[in-house]
Amino acid sequence: MNKMTYNELGAVPLTSFKGIGKSRAELFFKQGIVSARDVLDYFPRNYLDERQRTPISEIMVDQDVIIRGRLLGELKNFHKGRMTITNGRIADETGEIPVVWFNQPYLVNNLKAGGLYLFQGRVKRNGYRIQLSSPKVQPASEEMPGIVSVYPLGGGLTQKMVSGAVRGALDLLDPLDDPLPMNYRQTFPDRFTAYSDMHYPETFEKMEKARARLAFDELFIQQLALIRMKQGRDEQRTGLSLKGDPDKERNLTESLPYPLTGAQERCVTEIRQDLASDKAMNRLLQGDVGSGKTVVAFLSVYRAFLSGYQSALMVPTEVLARQHYQEAARVLEPFGLKVSLLTGSVTGKERKQLLEDLAEGRIDLLIGTHALIQDTVAFHSLGLVITDEQHRFGVRQRMVLAGKGAEEKASINVLVMTATPIPRTLTMILYGDMDISLLDEMPPGRTPVKTYSVDTGYEERLYRFMRSQVEQGHQVYIICPAVEAQEDSQETENPLRSATDYSAFLSQSVFPDLTVGLLHGKMKPALKEEVMQDFVDGKIQILVSTTVVEVGVNVPNASLMVIENAERFGLAQLHQLRGRVGRGKTESFCVLVSDQKQTSTRKRLKVLVDSTDGFYIAEEDLRLRGSGDVFGLRQHGFPQFKAADLYRDMDLLRQAQQLSRTVMELDPSLNQLEHRGIRQELERFWENAVITQAGTG
Repeated sequence: MNKMTYNELGAVPLTSFKGIGKSRAELFFKQGIVSARDVLDYFPRNYLDERQRTPISEIMVDQDVIIRGRLLGELKNFHKGRMTITNGRIADETGEIPVVWFNQPYLVNNLKAGGLYLFQGRVKRNGYRIQLSSPKVQPASEEMPGIVSVYPLGGGLTQKMVSGAVRGALDLLDPLDDPLPMNYRQTFPDRFTAYSDMHYPETFEKMEKARARLAFDELFIQQLALIRMKQGRDEQRTGLSLKGDPDKERNLTESLPYPLTGAQERCVTEIRQDLASDKAMNRLLQGDVGSGKTVVAFLSVYRAFLSGYQSALMVPTEVLARQHYQEAARVLEPFGLKVSLLTGSVTGKERKQLLEDLAEGRIDLLIGTHALIQDTVAFHSLGLVITDEQHRFGVRQRMVLAGKGAEEKASINVLVMTATPIPRTLTMILYGDMDISLLDEMPPGRTPVKTYSVDTGYEERLYRFMRSQVEQGHQVYIICPAVEAQEDSQETENPLRSATDYSAFLSQSVFPDLTVGLLHGKMKPALKEEVMQDFVDGKIQILVSTTVVEVGVNVPNASLMVIENAERFGLAQLHQLRGRVGRGKTESFCVLVSDQKQTSTRKRLKVLVDSTDGFYIAEEDLRLRGSGDVFGLRQHGFPQFKAADLYRDMDLLRQAQQLSRTVMELDPSLNQLEHRGIRQELERFWENAVITQAGTG
């Protein structure tokens, strides 16, 4: 094939590569890899240096080692209770050692007798002998030892499959294709070299230079996108001015059963100033779980109503939509507003009448799911659009809803809300196109959730504690990191606990007399809604779930949150999950279960045990774990970073900000010849903006 540009590789299917047929392409597709370009951006999660291997003759007990050796004979599986144990022996030129894995029976088919592999793990004593315990395995090259890329796997992929596809993609990539003009590259390698050294580095120094170049590209394009959004906002048509009635608004505030916090009053003032201006509001309302964002939103809706305009509130799930609807009706309808609910469950004559009332202005606040953006939904005079848990919606979904305003010469006021704690140092970077209101004060009387970190040795005590909570009339969440058992997991003696298996075990063997429910993202939407509603209604006493419950459903009766394999989650996500309990007056608890003994893991979990400040926790998560998937641009509706890390790459980010401003000042339309490649990258960035609801749990 002829050499292609990076963008052209996006149209090259994996099936064009030797050794990748339809079935193997399906394995890549499960990991989000569709094209040759996707393969290039599927970066190693770490690297093994074969040159640092330990000869078997020199290994010691409790030593972490890398052994480059051959598998002697076939692996054997045998069962011990609920556990499958896989045994084998490996050898290098200096000796032999037994090797054992736990709950990874599929390895007998994956590892071939006589094959040369890298084994990375810990040497442990087993009675009178030593053995290599649950090592991670990587095919080794027959060539001279060097640095080996280790790719994240899943869905049946192997390291060999990924590495082969990467080589195929690199063979197609035009070495001269680079969107950055030479004078912009500073000390970075060209893009072809960067991709080559990222996947097949000769030295770690070259790998880091490659990563820096690819990280810079991501940050640079992201900053250009934010500048474009900000420019569009600044140049937009006149906004709807909503001046309200201060006396009536004061009456609503005084009718609330609790006084506003100082932070709520400040945010309400900022929003009302925006609404009263002749510029359309575009504001982010950021507040920790329980800080009172919803009340601030309702007061904003009342301002729109008093000004003669309708409002829309879009949320990610039907259960959450119903909860908001019930609360909005209680707070707002006594003051003359008509509040309605639109979800996928509203059909037939009921839906037809609702849409008619909406179009004729008889509904003042419409609350719903993504059903709000359907073409058949037309407002009479939409003046304010609010999205809750906004990172669950794509950029374009929010734009579609905001585009339903009736005014042709004015733009809709937009308020987006999030309980996802973003570190203060990054908020202005991730949300540079928006004004920001921060709810950094909790309402009085909210009891902090007591948090504990334990290992599986506490399991029986934990079961007794769960039962005691249920006997007191409360409910329990149990969060698992996986939906089903992961055959391709690289776990050791502490395998991932799956929601499906664990809920069956608990209902049959531990709590046969209690109602145990199951919830995960692979269930059909209607069934998910039914299960969550049953938990809200108290019909389910113990809910075993994946992270789908992290979206802010309010179940005041839930008093205990148990999170299995807690080390698998970021601190910010653990804090979000913990926020599902402690929402009533009852003392509440969160128990983090992890058998990981690494100092770094224990330190991370201790942050959550010691603090309930979401913003502090987010800062620590960023510092200890890096940005990864937690603080990638998915929260902003943008594609997440693949090479960049917002904590370690702050200097690169500053360079990217400076260059993006320079380029946009010189060539705002990016039409100059030297900027054509940058424009293509920016267009592709927008094409990849998250459209559908992020994450399925």
